[in-house]
Amino acid sequence: MKKQHFFLAFFFYAIAVFYLATTTPISPHEAKILYTSDDIVGHLMRWGENLDAGFLGLRAFFLFFGFLTIGLFYALSRHYFQKSKDVYLSTLIFMLLPGILTATTLANVAIIVLPLVLLFVLLYERGHYLLLPPIMLALFFIHEASIIFFVAVLFYAVMHKEKQLAIFSLSFLLAFIYLAKGIEVGGRPSGHFVEIFGLYATVFSPLLFLYFFFAMYRILLRGEKTLIWYISFTALAFSLLLSIRQRVYITDFAPYVMIAIVLMLDVFNHAIGVRLPEFQKRYKQGFIVVMSFLLFSVILIVGHKALYLILKDSKHHFADRIYRPYLLAEKLKSQGIECYDGAHGRERYQLRYYGIPSCSKKTTQYP
Repeated sequence: MKKQHFFLAFFFYAIAVFYLATTTPISPHEAKILYTSDDIVGHLMRWGENLDAGFLGLRAFFLFFGFLTIGLFYALSRHYFQKSKDVYLSTLIFMLLPGILTATTLANVAIIVLPLVLLFVLLYERGHYLLLPPIMLALFFIHEASIIFFVAVLFYAVMHKEKQLAIFSLSFLLAFIYLAKGIEVGGRPSGHFVEIFGLYATVFSPLLFLYFFFAMYRILLRGEKTLIWYISFTALAFSLLLSIRQRVYITDFAPYVMIAIVLMLDVFNHAIGVRLPEFQKRYKQGFIVVMSFLLFSVILIVGHKALYLILKDSKHHFADRIYRPYLLAEKLKSQGIECYDGAHGRERYQLRYYGIPSCSKKTTQYP
């Protein structure tokens, strides 16, 4: 991929991201965090709200982390690829992932975790070991699911005889156990295994995830197992194993899995590089198909509002829980209604954000 093509794509990507962050109503997850959470995501949302009263203010800090993530991934790609075209292509695929696009647009913890993990890998690859413990400490406090990260780093350190890294990661794992933090494990065998594949297909786009899964498995069998592979594969494997017994939250694992896009492209380059030109055609055709599906997913996300408004039965649209409270609030305001008791669950917080509190709790805080 040429440099000018990448920066042109990045320009339109930035416009799309700011458009989505500015025009997409507050989601149920965001609304609940805004009014009930004291974690870093809640604080950043409230600080952003003080900067700007609109949707963009709520997501201002997360936009910053989103673009920081892309910059760090670009730096990581430069470490893995010698050719500039591969660096640009890898970064383009990464930033077009539906999971990255939505994480940059909406307030969530994943887009804070991602730059920390990428920075950790970059500093390790460049030999700046003294800067690793502060990043590990930040992950420990910010994300309870980072226990998976420390398990992966411990595996890598043991296999590659990295004593200091093993001591650091083991210390944080013991802290997780002592403080009873981490991912809750429980339940009984259920049907969530297929569901987690569907979630990953949504985060990556279906065909891209299939090839990503193949690439991770191929590296497991006969590829070079780098730190980034250990982090991504461990998170992927744990999420699949846990899904056999319980429902898995994709935001707990996706930040650690998506960073291995750089390895996926490296596997593809090796596969196509060892073949004669006449045998490369089907690989290139497959790449075009996969990228077409990825672009189609991006178009659906960017144009989701128009699609929602033109659908006759919008209840089945993936953004219905975002737009229904917003449209309801607009309708109530136009009728001069200042409170509403028909909302349930997180929808109450969404209506509260639009200035329509519950009538029975108009002067009190929601629990």
